[in-house]
Amino acid sequence: MLVRDAMSTVVLTIGPAHTLRQAARLMAARRVGAAVVLDTDTSGLGILTERDILNSLGAGQDPDRETAGTHTTTDVVFAAPSWTLEEAAEAMTHGGFRHLIVLDAHGPIGVVSVRDIIRCWAPARHRAAAATLSG
Repeated sequence: MLVRDAMSTVVLTIGPAHTLRQAARLMAARRVGAAVVLDTDTSGLGILTERDILNSLGAGQDPDRETAGTHTTTDVVFAAPSWTLEEAAEAMTHGGFRHLIVLDAHGPIGVVSVRDIIRCWAPARHRAAAATLSG
């Protein structure tokens, strides 16, 4: 199975000036764990995750003053829609993160998460186990 088959096509894009509270509200409303942060001034692309927001709150920072740009990961590993789920899982494991922005020639087209990969792999494993038991 490929990344394009598993990714969420709901891509929440925010700017670096959004506060962490605004980002958290938007992420919660769309039920996503990450937002793509697009800095139009620098043409930069990064990611802000639930974990970034939690780390800020845990450090006692004010979510109404802290901006997405301050907490955005800009050293991002991007996935291609044609990657296998194994390639995506390997990149996540190697980098220690749970989300990959999926890019095509025109920009971000999706986000694939560990949860997306598990959702795809679990039914296949269940079918394999059932076949083994019945065979």
